[in-house]
Amino acid sequence: MALSSKQIEYLQSCSHRWNIKVGATGSGKSWLDYAVVVPKRLLALRGQGAAVMLGNTQGTLSRNILDPMREIWGECLVGTISSDNTALLFGRRVHILGADNKKHVARIQGMTIEYAYGDEMTTWNEEVFQMLKSRLRCGHSYFDGTANPADPHHFVKQFIDSDADVYCQTSTIDDNPFLPSEFVANLKTEYAGTVYYTRFILGQWAAAEGIIYRPFADSIASNDNRFLWPAEHELRPFRVYIGVDFGGNGSQHAFVATGVLPGYRGVVALCSERIAAKGTDVVFLQKRFVQFVEAVFIRWGEIHAVFCDSAEQVLKNSLRAALLPTRFRWLAERVYNAKKIEINDRIRTTAALMGGGRFWYMPEAGSVRDALSTALWSGKHPGKDERLDDGSTDVDTLDGFEYTIERDYKRYLGTET
Repeated sequence: MALSSKQIEYLQSCSHRWNIKVGATGSGKSWLDYAVVVPKRLLALRGQGAAVMLGNTQGTLSRNILDPMREIWGECLVGTISSDNTALLFGRRVHILGADNKKHVARIQGMTIEYAYGDEMTTWNEEVFQMLKSRLRCGHSYFDGTANPADPHHFVKQFIDSDADVYCQTSTIDDNPFLPSEFVANLKTEYAGTVYYTRFILGQWAAAEGIIYRPFADSIASNDNRFLWPAEHELRPFRVYIGVDFGGNGSQHAFVATGVLPGYRGVVALCSERIAAKGTDVVFLQKRFVQFVEAVFIRWGEIHAVFCDSAEQVLKNSLRAALLPTRFRWLAERVYNAKKIEINDRIRTTAALMGGGRFWYMPEAGSVRDALSTALWSGKHPGKDERLDDGSTDVDTLDGFEYTIERDYKRYLGTET
């Protein structure tokens, strides 16, 4: 098998207690691990401690590492995860665990770990990582891990910069000579002008600061209209979704209709509306919702689903009830809870759509336009990527829009398998 110079460098240098590859998306970090590093480490175990593999969740670890490892080495050498959260890998029993929540601390507490592998380290809960440090108790214990860079104050970065026995290799997307040039060019375009370019292309730790969607905000400020759907082009979305965010504590209700282009090649914010939550009642909200549904249906001829803020079940059910006595009775069965994936995954999806020329808005979606162009990173908690949500920006409309695209975010990011 062919290896890049970076991959060869890692194999020659990963003899430290902690061996971590930090770098760009697609730089070949994980491929080297499931093809070479993990099998080599497991076969060298002396039986003096446990073997553990940790990822953001057990599911992501399985998709990122175990599944592709199985494709290379076969099912005889790479078994499936059993009910006790272990799998037989190269004849060794390995604990396969998530690390995104502090509840996982108990799963490794008390262990003596001879070998540990870590996937997506910057997505872990810090308490899990701190417990892992105390569990590598063999004199020959090793750890191999990968991470995409995050905020410079992140606990993983602080550990790398400490006086611990750490070998850290950094890489850019251009360090992987096996990636198709078109894919690399597209990825660079999609993340241009955002913090994700610095992290996922250049492989550098960078703080999320200021305007979130800088290229979009600059476009609106200069009135170049490149994100506005061209009036001369007929728009025929093959899916129409409505997102609903409920207001409270000073925020507002928000309705957003989004059209999905055939083949998921892009999305168009079709129309949007904000409604003051203070001083209004459920009956008023129901009336405005039905009016919004009517306007969307008249214009686009179909509504495939409504996704509502899952934190407000009473309000969600009231919207469903409001549809029953109308000609949209059929839509009442299509009112669902929003999936509510991680906000930063929603932000990354939106940024990639914008950067790749796959996001547009219609003139009727003015509140979506304004919300996106003024969205800000908080910066209040060093080490964490947080969107500002203090009432000074329109987070309600952002949520409503994101509810309409989040279920398909892997399609839009090109990571769905």
